[in-house]
Amino acid sequence: MKLNEFNQADEADARQAIAHCVAIPAWQQALVAARPYASLSALAERAQQLAQRWQQAELDQALSAHPRIGEAAQGTAHEATLSRQEQAAMQQADRDLQLAMRAGNQAYEARFGRVFLIRASGRSAEQMLAELQRRLNNNKACEQQETLAQLREITLLRLKESII
Repeated sequence: MKLNEFNQADEADARQAIAHCVAIPAWQQALVAARPYASLSALAERAQQLAQRWQQAELDQALSAHPRIGEAAQGTAHEATLSRQEQAAMQQADRDLQLAMRAGNQAYEARFGRVFLIRASGRSAEQMLAELQRRLNNNKACEQQETLAQLREITLLRLKESII
């Protein structure tokens, strides 16, 4: 969707256009409510400002829509399609690396009580596994902040790819 179309769309259509970016309805609503945007950079800046407010509740909402790294997202929704594309490197990794990621996911979930989230786009399977192993050493507060930072990166990347 082009920026001018996003600016002029009715509220429901505008929210639908960005719904796949992150499963946080309040963020979607606030971003749509702040229209019109004079430029793509103004839209990105507002999206970033809103994302900086996210805490544990928003993280929990967003993670409900994210599959584990190494597991293909199910369904035909736009978000599932994007997730499969973003994680292509892990899907193409050799069996040993996939098994290591699966074991790492289990260790991460046991330690932090949620799925491991990382911006997979632009990263190799080896890089994702190395980050998972590094982040297993974080304390809970530090890991929450890293996870939120990754969620913001994913969201803003998807937004930039959606509104041109």
